[in-house]
Amino acid sequence: MTTHGGGSGANVASWLALEGIEVAFVGRRGSDIAGRNRDMELMGYGVDARLVMDQERPTGTCVVMVTHKGDRTMLSDPGANAALLPEDIERCKDLFSQGTHLHMSGYSLITEGSRKAATHALDLARQAQMSVSVDGGSSSPLKRMGAEPFLEWTQGARLLIVTAKEAEILTGRENPAAAAKVLTAWYPQVVIKVGADGALWYTNGRPEPVTVAAEPVEKVVDGTGAGDAFVAGFLPPWLDGKQPADALTAGCRLAAQATQHLGARPSLDVVDNQIK
Repeated sequence: MTTHGGGSGANVASWLALEGIEVAFVGRRGSDIAGRNRDMELMGYGVDARLVMDQERPTGTCVVMVTHKGDRTMLSDPGANAALLPEDIERCKDLFSQGTHLHMSGYSLITEGSRKAATHALDLARQAQMSVSVDGGSSSPLKRMGAEPFLEWTQGARLLIVTAKEAEILTGRENPAAAAKVLTAWYPQVVIKVGADGALWYTNGRPEPVTVAAEPVEKVVDGTGAGDAFVAGFLPPWLDGKQPADALTAGCRLAAQATQHLGARPSLDVVDNQIK
């Protein structure tokens, strides 16, 4: 049993920083050792960590059980994550400016305690005319909550990134390509991650989605955080206006890299080598 940093948004920020992107992460942690360690870890990656210390709740924790095939079962306690407040977002208002991008973890919207903070961040981003991307969080809690609230809260996002299962929950379509076409009724652009089959991108007006195969991996050590790594790989070329296939390829490359070691964030060995 080993301990690693996690949290979907923080994972995306860590992978982005490793790619040399200037990135800030807004969140909440406990006043415990775990929280201090995660704070320092994010800064070690090069993330501008805007973590509010919660004196009452522990740092969020997720127990991830990984089989020899890399399959996972997760048991999570959001802890301080579930108490993120609109005031916490207001303290970071300097981050909301035209020309920057907001990526919102779907977990922040699905979790009732942090929902007001998440929707406040989305409102600030819209007011600042920022581009916005949102991911689906996780299929099980998304299914419990229902598609309609999620679609309503994320109106105005330029990009939705979801798994095939999350896309099915939001649209009722099992086929990822068909689901993507339905989702463009709410979002200008949609990316659906289809696991070992790679990923697809779709926007209205195209006859068919752009698809890219997953990068071959000899052995999956741990798939935790691979979806977050994909987001971090996809966003920079997409924001730079590169071809969708190039952005999908970059996402699949980073996702494959994430499966090669335990934990959801970049290997510290990789970080140390880059610093050297």
